[in-house]
Amino acid sequence: MLYRENYINSLRTEMVATVEENLTPAAKEYGYSDVALESTIKWRPMVLILGNYSSGKSTLINEFLGADIQAIGQAPTDDSFTIITYDDEAQDDAEIHVTQTRDGKYLLNDPEYPFEILKKHGQRFAAHFRLKKVNSPFLKNLALIDTPGMLDSITERDRGYDYQEVIGDFAQLADLVLVLFDPHKAGTVRESHTSLRETISTRTFEDRVLFVLNRIDECASLSDLLQVYGTLCWNLSQITGRKDIPAIHLTYSSRAAKNTNAGEKDRGFLSNLENQRQKLKNSVLEAPRYRLDNLATFVETHAERLDQLVEALVSYRKRLRSFNVRAGAVGLLFSLIAGAGAVLGGNFAGLFGGFTDPLALFAGGAGALLFLIFWMLAPMKYFKSIFHRNYLKNIDRLVPLETQTRKDSWQAVRELAIRYLKKTHGKFSLSHVRRQYADVHRVFTNGTREIRKALNELANMKFDETGPVLAVSEDDAGSPPGDPPDAKNVS
Repeated sequence: MLYRENYINSLRTEMVATVEENLTPAAKEYGYSDVALESTIKWRPMVLILGNYSSGKSTLINEFLGADIQAIGQAPTDDSFTIITYDDEAQDDAEIHVTQTRDGKYLLNDPEYPFEILKKHGQRFAAHFRLKKVNSPFLKNLALIDTPGMLDSITERDRGYDYQEVIGDFAQLADLVLVLFDPHKAGTVRESHTSLRETISTRTFEDRVLFVLNRIDECASLSDLLQVYGTLCWNLSQITGRKDIPAIHLTYSSRAAKNTNAGEKDRGFLSNLENQRQKLKNSVLEAPRYRLDNLATFVETHAERLDQLVEALVSYRKRLRSFNVRAGAVGLLFSLIAGAGAVLGGNFAGLFGGFTDPLALFAGGAGALLFLIFWMLAPMKYFKSIFHRNYLKNIDRLVPLETQTRKDSWQAVRELAIRYLKKTHGKFSLSHVRRQYADVHRVFTNGTREIRKALNELANMKFDETGPVLAVSEDDAGSPPGDPPDAKNVS
């Protein structure tokens, strides 16, 4: 297990370095991102926990951690977004407890954490944002994000910030999203409906979302549980719009169940669902592995989009250079004609003693030079503005869009290309943008392939206590199995 963790951490470090060295410079320069891309991925894997106010989010978190860390209750007890992470300096043999807390302003401004992108949500959000460090072994390789319970009638004015936007940003940061429901509200309230239908579906991938029916120990019988399960399946199929019914994990808190009266209910069915509880817990503990897949997708997605954005800028400058050459040639031709006209006119007027008269040659040269200067300052500048406006209106001509994938990727950066060209008026260095394109394109074409190759090797490995055992083909027999890929190859 230790080797497996080291291998995963090695891959993660190399992917973050690839983003930092090759993608972030272009992303920040061309307006693709206001913050360094790696700032959102360099921290530990995160699991976002959402749900109605009665769904038992805090209770489930306490079950995972093995201690009462989050306040629980039937009514809404906590309206804060809470990052719960491991305290690396705490002693493992001590009683599990909160060892340190940090407020929102600290979190939003500390570069150690990936939350700078949340600054835009303002001071009211910062006042409802905090971090807890806990010495629970469960958190050694991941962090949990507890969220305010979703309600039916609350508005943005009531909260003081855009709740859905905050949820969307956290969903984008998280490697796994748990959406909790309880037997008493197997349907959805307005905020959860909006979150599932609009926010989460557009800010993260479907396979990162797990639906959880929590507090099943409160069902009176197995028949009651089946009825609740069926209702939730129906509601989710309507909300998500999926033809298939999404998988729903069943769980409850054994800690909370001990404190309730079990005499009135037949809970014999719970013993048959222990595998479901363990499966959910294992899925959460697999967040570091999800992080690798998510990082690979992150690198692929942003590399492809940046590749097209910078490709468009290179294409624009190359076409502008060709235009300048052609327009300059036309201007030179007209200036020579103007110079020749000046000599001819002077000869007809008797000002010169012939075409070889030094004064005639001087007049011709001066006339040609003056016309060339005039051409550069007026007509050519005018034609360049027409060229610029035409490409702003027909920006799609700058990149080939032969596949739907390229069309989709281009749509994500199309407005950024227009915005940058407007901002610079097309005046930027071709050699500089070419160098950045080479860095980005290398990641897009080679780096993402190397990353996927490394992930496939990881998936094929069988880890024991001493290290990996990997089935190696004859072609790979010359290289030692299980070695993490070289960062040079990845980038």
